[in-house]
Amino acid sequence: MPFFYYFDPTYILVFIGLIISVWAQVTVQSTFNKYSRVRVSRGVTGADAARQVLSHGGVHGVSIKSIRGSMTDHYDPRDNSISLSETVGGVSTAAAIGVAAHEAGHALQHAQGYGPIKLRMAIIPVCNFASSLAMPLFILGLLFASWNPETSFGLLMMQAGILAFSVAVFFQVVTLPVEFNASRRAMAALEASGCYTDEELDGARKVLRAAAMTYVAALAVSLLQLLRLIILSNNRRR
Repeated sequence: MPFFYYFDPTYILVFIGLIISVWAQVTVQSTFNKYSRVRVSRGVTGADAARQVLSHGGVHGVSIKSIRGSMTDHYDPRDNSISLSETVGGVSTAAAIGVAAHEAGHALQHAQGYGPIKLRMAIIPVCNFASSLAMPLFILGLLFASWNPETSFGLLMMQAGILAFSVAVFFQVVTLPVEFNASRRAMAALEASGCYTDEELDGARKVLRAAAMTYVAALAVSLLQLLRLIILSNNRRR
């Protein structure tokens, strides 16, 4: 039979998702690199900016750590700490203050009981479990449906995989307001400090905007994958 007979048209969705993912990663990296060349005139480092955000929000007792790598910065609610990478913590650039302030924004959310971050933390165990089961369930169901098309067991497994994957997608939906809100808190604190020029603030804002787009892209990719699974499942019913 001709080669195109075996072509799965749903791979188009995979290709679109790949383009979106690569675009988001390239954008955030290039934006970070660009504003890593914009020096902060007052010499404020990323760690200093994080402390400014915490002070602006009236939050105390958050430790700030140094970690290896680039763009490995994160806030850990388990020990109430902010970890800043080598390209952020001790660096005085617009990119560094933006990233560090964003992580401090998460610390403010945690301290002030921000609803979406509490929801995200609560569903992490369930989402991790569901995401680990989603694709194995779906693939096994797809294979079983191919081997035994007369029974519905394979389709049921595929549906279970889709449901599990949907839980993981829901986690990404909840993540979006958490990330955008952390950036808004960060920028509000940086602007209120009066320590930065308009150019420095604009650079920090653009870095945070580019970083936020990676979460939007990740959600878009997951939605495309979910659509693909649904299409494959529906095709097996026919």
